[in-house]
Amino acid sequence: MSRPSTAVEEQSARSGTVDDAFAIGVDAGVFEALSEAVAVPVRAVCFWAAVALPFLYVPLLFGGLKGSEDVVFVGLLAANAVALFAGHAHRR
Repeated sequence: MSRPSTAVEEQSARSGTVDDAFAIGVDAGVFEALSEAVAVPVRAVCFWAAVALPFLYVPLLFGGLKGSEDVVFVGLLAANAVALFAGHAHRR
């Protein structure tokens, strides 16, 4: 026969999950509204960063990649890829 679980055991089994927010009384609608309120501006900034970052390639490529500029160029490419991925859903 199994013994009934205690509230402490149930809480420790749920710790570290999204359900914790609901266990302390946060309404699901509030959580979704808050996450959407944060996501919309982040998507917008990432979208416009993806548009603007390629303009920074021009001076690097025009002068040639010397010294540590190749690291900067690769960093710009990576930042542009992240911005494209994060901002692709802007205004959809």
